Amino acid sequence: MYGLVNQAIQGLVIDNHGEEAWGRIKARAGVEEEAFLSNTIYDDSVTYSLAGAAAEELGVSLSDVLIGFGKYWVLRVGKEKYGALMMAGGSTFGEFLINLPNFHSRVMLIYTDITPPEFKVEETGEGAYLLHYYSTRPGLTPFMQGLLEGLSELYGAQSQIRCTGSRADGLDHDIFEIALV
Repeated sequence: MYGLVNQAIQGLVIDNHGEEAWGRIKARAGVEEEAFLSNTIYDDSVTYSLAGAAAEELGVSLSDVLIGFGKYWVLRVGKEKYGALMMAGGSTFGEFLINLPNFHSRVMLIYTDITPPEFKVEETGEGAYLLHYYSTRPGLTPFMQGLLEGLSELYGAQSQIRCTGSRADGLDHDIFEIALV
């Protein structure tokens, strides 16, 4: 993953738990980098190790860490660094969801070596959607949950988001049911 992802994990930890907690998490993860370069690609194992170490150090589940990271990614990193790009996805959460399959096409113009997930979105009724999330990276279902919750908050939408099927259930992708309330 690009260093920008690891920088965001660092930011989340420092913002909520301080520099000392970040130092302990890095040590627990066996990460020696003093700083991550945003446009440098790091092995995915670094990111996974940091997330696992954060869960252990903070005494929370890995799922909680990933959900929190997803929200942080949208509400802090996305908003600050890619606000115009994100808002180009639509003026409402529903519009953003409909346009989500095309979102990473624009991101790939910035990060040419990215391996993005793929999305298929079905509008199943008034304010109701099924989001099919395909990723080559395992274990990121809670991160996607957090991203969706963050997007809902970013757009000021009230929503109910739940994973109704996942790779853990034997599917080849994850399915999220999203209802705007």
